[in-house]
Amino acid sequence: MTMKQIKSLHAIEILDSRGRPTVMTRCELSDGSIGKASVPSGASTGTSEAVELRDGDPTRYGGLGCLQAVENVNTIIQAAVTAQPIADQQALDDLLIALDGTPNKGKLGANAILSVSLAFARACAVTEQVELYQWFGQLADVTPRLPKPMINLFSGGKHAGQQVSIQDVQIAFPKAATMNETFAAMYSVYYTAAKQAQAQHGVRLLTADEGGLAPPFTSSEEMLAAAVAAIEAAGMVAGEDACLTVDAAATHFYQSGQDYALDGNTISATDLIALYAEWVGRYHIISLEDGLFEDAWAEWQTLAARLGTAAMTLGDDLLCTNPQRIQKAIDTGAANSLLLKVNQIGTLSEALHALKLARSAGWQVVVSARSGETEDNWLADLATGWAADYIKVGSITQSERLAKYNRLLELEALSV
Repeated sequence: MTMKQIKSLHAIEILDSRGRPTVMTRCELSDGSIGKASVPSGASTGTSEAVELRDGDPTRYGGLGCLQAVENVNTIIQAAVTAQPIADQQALDDLLIALDGTPNKGKLGANAILSVSLAFARACAVTEQVELYQWFGQLADVTPRLPKPMINLFSGGKHAGQQVSIQDVQIAFPKAATMNETFAAMYSVYYTAAKQAQAQHGVRLLTADEGGLAPPFTSSEEMLAAAVAAIEAAGMVAGEDACLTVDAAATHFYQSGQDYALDGNTISATDLIALYAEWVGRYHIISLEDGLFEDAWAEWQTLAARLGTAAMTLGDDLLCTNPQRIQKAIDTGAANSLLLKVNQIGTLSEALHALKLARSAGWQVVVSARSGETEDNWLADLATGWAADYIKVGSITQSERLAKYNRLLELEALSV
């Protein structure tokens, strides 16, 4: 990569898929190349995530405004990055981290910093005259490969009003050879499930944060059973043609000590782990994300050992795409798969470090969107460029989700 000079940065406040503010930044290099990037925002967030900077003005967006983050890009960050040539992505990200000077990017805001990091990467891809996924692959020294989608079917937890505790049930299609086959199969399952929800619960097709259906199930297990029933009613074999992946987001129903309030019933960590193991076999679950409280390290080790190779023990809030927490999980055997969310750590280079750590341990990697997304599609290029095993975006409805899925279809057409 030749030395780059950033000519200008310009950030604005835009809205995410929940109508909340986020940041979009435009980066122009001295050769005229331009890259723009918008950053997402999560609902189910870990306490170890990098900090989004919000204005806190209760009279505007309920305090969620991002005008200060935008101002930081347009003043402090722009002044620093335009003052010198930038050797590469790592050099830019190191500069941004030093400029912020906090362990969680709380001064300038992870939303401000990440928007610059991503916009610069996109501008560099334009300069080098390559597709964004190819540029991401070059940064990681990885041969790009299309990921398998985990597609949201049902939502509960913080994504859907907490009618049940488990946050999301997704569908993966292990036999599908193409993206086209995957989405056609998901269409059948999704709309079969919608018809069943109408018949059984009298609800019309209403969706949660990430486009999933959210019928008034009485329990998380009913939600799992309904997912399997939809697969079978769509003419597929559960466990062969289609499998479940589950995001428990257990930190949000953790009580105290080792107890959890699962669907209103108190259950110990030991019993919850046993229940998960039973569910994995009964409902054809191949991935369990955030099955336990984010700092219950000893219990996570027990869960990973119990599930073994039957299902991925996938860390999200546990790991927060943070290399230090990932290394601890590797050392202790607390997980065997990484849910990679770039905005959890705040720069592209740090996310790449997280990816390499996970791969060095033989882990699978799932690149994930957030509940608050935009129509920007860079995540599809990132998952492909970094050869993720899976991509987790949401359901097959809502434009902010489809922007990523349609980009995957486009990449497939490019014969990636």
